[in-house]
Amino acid sequence: MASRDERLRKVHPIRRLLSRPEVGALGGALVVWMLFALVAGDQGFLSLRGTATYLEVAAELGILASVVALLMIAGEFDLSVGSMIGASGMLLVVLSVHLGWNIWLAVVAVFIFAGLAGFFNGVLVVRTGLPSFIVTLATLFAFRGATIALTRLITGRTQLGGLQEANGFNSAEALFASELTLGGADWPISILWWILITAVATWVLLKTRFGNWIFGTGGDAKSAGSVGVPVRRVKVTMFIMTALAASLVGIIQAVTFSGADVLRGELREFFAIIVVVIGGTLLTGGYGSAIGAAIGALIFGMVRQGIVFAGVDADWFQVFLGVMLLIAVLVNHWIRRKALQE
Repeated sequence: MASRDERLRKVHPIRRLLSRPEVGALGGALVVWMLFALVAGDQGFLSLRGTATYLEVAAELGILASVVALLMIAGEFDLSVGSMIGASGMLLVVLSVHLGWNIWLAVVAVFIFAGLAGFFNGVLVVRTGLPSFIVTLATLFAFRGATIALTRLITGRTQLGGLQEANGFNSAEALFASELTLGGADWPISILWWILITAVATWVLLKTRFGNWIFGTGGDAKSAGSVGVPVRRVKVTMFIMTALAASLVGIIQAVTFSGADVLRGELREFFAIIVVVIGGTLLTGGYGSAIGAAIGALIFGMVRQGIVFAGVDADWFQVFLGVMLLIAVLVNHWIRRKALQE
């Protein structure tokens, strides 16, 4: 009797589970939650209000990270997203407060500006063939420098307020900065934005042809192009999407605080990459998930606020984040190797 075709062999459930990018991050999230539940549970970490605080921290980074994950799966980086957050917030305030625009018209202008900036990054990368890490590092400084210089030229300041006086602010606040009271705790609407964008990103990645193109572009761009994948279009589109995600975060922050700061968003580009990698996305592209990025953002939020609840010096936060990044890279490498092992 002929042996069964090896291609028809069933994949073991454990191996199938290990092949999911977010498995390591999910285990890490459970460990982090249990750690702070033990050491800071009595200080409010386990309360609904405590949960709301770390989810709020995770939400803004998670909005950005879920889209950055797709760009990294496509094999590219965007370091300019941090400066885009600051630029978007400042542009919104300048247009609404200092030039008297209706805030909704200003919001549209901010998104157009971000889309054009992302398009510029993407075209520059695909046309020159230079590493996106270098290109967007350059635009990070260019965007931030231009934001500081132009804001100071127009207003004479680098921190602006008064957005609550802008025409249309109340409706914008309802969409971008309102809170829902549930169980005696206030839950910021940014959490809903985070869930929505993560769900859309996951759907695009797993259920659409464009999602297959993203995986193919990051896995082997030359082979993907040879079978009809529009590699350049995929990359440019993803640069636009990351810039738009960053501008949304900038708008949320500006409306929440009724003002903006040119340095708001500083280091967010690196935090986003860190939580995406913690979430299981490979730095080399072709493998990862938006859900994993969301879990990575959750870990970030729990650590950031958990340290506060535990009464630990906040200086240790970056130490913990660096250790988590190193562990994540090692675990992701091990899981990937085991999952593909014959």
